[in-house]
Amino acid sequence: MNADSRISPSIRADYLFMIEQAVRAPSGHNTQPWTFRLFPDHIDILPDFSRALPVVDPDHRELFVSLGCAAENLCIAAAHKGWLGKVSTAIDGIIHVELSRQDGIEAPHFEQIARRQTNRRCYNGSMIPDNTLALLKNIPIEPGIGIHLYQKGTQAFDDIAALVYEGNERQMGDPAFKAELRQWMRYNRKHQDETADGLSYAVFGAPNLPRFMAEFIIAHSLDAARQNRTDRRNIASASHFALFTTHDNRREQWVALGRTLQRFLLASTAAGIAHAYANQPNENPELAERMAQTLGITEEYPTILIRLGYAKASAYALRRSIKDLIVDEG
Repeated sequence: MNADSRISPSIRADYLFMIEQAVRAPSGHNTQPWTFRLFPDHIDILPDFSRALPVVDPDHRELFVSLGCAAENLCIAAAHKGWLGKVSTAIDGIIHVELSRQDGIEAPHFEQIARRQTNRRCYNGSMIPDNTLALLKNIPIEPGIGIHLYQKGTQAFDDIAALVYEGNERQMGDPAFKAELRQWMRYNRKHQDETADGLSYAVFGAPNLPRFMAEFIIAHSLDAARQNRTDRRNIASASHFALFTTHDNRREQWVALGRTLQRFLLASTAAGIAHAYANQPNENPELAERMAQTLGITEEYPTILIRLGYAKASAYALRRSIKDLIVDEG
C-alpha cells in the first residue's frame, strides 16, 4: 500500500496546500533539498541529499536548516487550514510533522509566506527603528537557539563584516567552491524555467542574455575582489546583521534553528524589512570560531548570518512543482 492511499480527498487537498507553502522556504543556492511523504495523520519531510552542497555545506547543516524552514511554513499553513502541526526529527534526518484537527489555531504571518524573498539588492541605508526590532526579538524561539542583532556603526558589526570579506577571500580562492556555485547558476530565463531551481540570473538583477555569454561573464566575475566590492556596498547599505546560533550544533538543533529563522524572516517581511544571507564566515569552521570569540558567544555555534534593511522588492526564485516532490503517491 502506498503511504497516502488511505487519505481522504479533502484531507489530501489540505496536505497538498501545506506542501505548496512548505516549498517556499529558502535553501542554499535554492537547491530545494526536500521531498514529502503523506500519511493519514502526518507528513514526513525527507532530506534529498542528491541536492546537497558538499563543498560549502559538507555536514549538511544548512540543508537541515532549510528543512526546518520548510517545516515551519508547513505548520503555519496547517494552522491556516485548521490543523495543529507537531514537529520531531528522527535519527535518520526525516522530519515528522504530526497533524491533528484543532479549532482556533493562529497562523502567524501566513500571508507573508508567499511574499518573503531573499533580496540581494543594495538596500537604502535606512535604520530599523527600535519598536520594529522589539517585534523581531519577540518571536517564539526554539530551545537551544540564539538570535543576536548587531547594528551598523558598532564595532561588532564591523568585526562581522571583516569576517564576511575574509570568507569571500577563502571561498573565491577555492576552485571546488566556484565549480559548485556555477553548477547551481541559472544563466537566463530559458535555463531558469527548465530547472525551476538554483540561483536565477533574475535574482541578481542580471539581463536575460544568451547562455554562452552569461556563462562567460560569470566565469570571469567569480573572484574575491569583485565579490568584496559588492559586499562592502551591500553591507554598508544594511541596518543590522542578525546571527542565528545553536548551543550544541546537532541536527535536531539545525532543524529548530530553521523553524526559528523562518518565523524571524516572516516577521521581518511583515514589517517591510528585506534580508539576504552573508553566511561566508559560518561556512568556514575557523572563521566561525573566531566570530564566536570576537562576539563573546563562545558557548554557541554561529550558523546563519543575514543582513537586514530596507529595499525595493527583487525577483522571486522559482520553485519546482510539488508533483515532483511527493514520494509514494498513489
